[in-house]
Amino acid sequence: MAFDRNSFDEDDVNPFADQATKGKGSAQSNFSGGAFYMPNPGSVPSAPNAVISPLPPERAEYDRGGTVDIPLDNVMDLRKREKELLAKEAELKKKEQEIQRREDAIARAGIVIEEKNWPPFFPLIHHDIPNEIPIHLQRLQYVAFTTYLGLAFCLMWNIVAVTIAWINGEGVKIWLLAIIYFVSGVPGAYVLWYRPLYRAMRTDSALKFGLFFITYSIHICFCTLAAIAPPIVFEGKSLTGILPAIDVLSGNAIIGILYLVGFGCFALETLLSIWVIQEVYMYFRGSGKAAEMKTQAARQTMMAAL
Repeated sequence: MAFDRNSFDEDDVNPFADQATKGKGSAQSNFSGGAFYMPNPGSVPSAPNAVISPLPPERAEYDRGGTVDIPLDNVMDLRKREKELLAKEAELKKKEQEIQRREDAIARAGIVIEEKNWPPFFPLIHHDIPNEIPIHLQRLQYVAFTTYLGLAFCLMWNIVAVTIAWINGEGVKIWLLAIIYFVSGVPGAYVLWYRPLYRAMRTDSALKFGLFFITYSIHICFCTLAAIAPPIVFEGKSLTGILPAIDVLSGNAIIGILYLVGFGCFALETLLSIWVIQEVYMYFRGSGKAAEMKTQAARQTMMAAL
């Protein structure tokens, strides 16, 4: 099919052409290229001179240039709270400075603040061997701490064995005595000999070493008697020594084995404690603390007499 009008005629692209002529040219151009194209009826105005009405203006949600009315009471409350916060902050700073001043005074006086940090899950005592004990004494301090934990284990095992013996008809009295041994022995050992040794190692005090030797000797005597458990000292089978173990073994093999295990624990505790007191005494004599302790004891005796 052929057409007389060229689709690239200037009338088709002239923006200043007459609307009717332009519409005519556009209609004719729809036939160019061999295809017929019908514009969308909704996109073509019904009349050449029709004017599309503008959209109504959107209503502003708020006035950007307007002022916001804030009640005066709220402003006063904010200022009052601000003043209170500033006063509290100044008070906290003052308390912090006072605490820091006290800590510095304590540090200059040589007083050590012992913060409870052991055991980690439930701190009961202060224990920091790597940071407070001299490196050449740390091994000895660790072994001494092992003897303390060993005593706690021995007394705990003693409760277990005596409880089973009580259930099998040995009487409630031995069980009560076993509880008393544990309740008084574990805290007493820490207060009487382990803490004095710890402080003696940390401060190198001769008097604290002397207190350790006295109380640790009592500890060794107790462990030795507990390993034997003679009936003339301890009531019945309240301690898992060798003599009660032999007596119980003939009647009940399971309880006898528990008593034998307790005897082995007390015997091992005794041997390890003897090694610790020997090592501490060798260090005490080698460092010249024996003469220093005698001098300090004589000085304190003189001051007490005066």
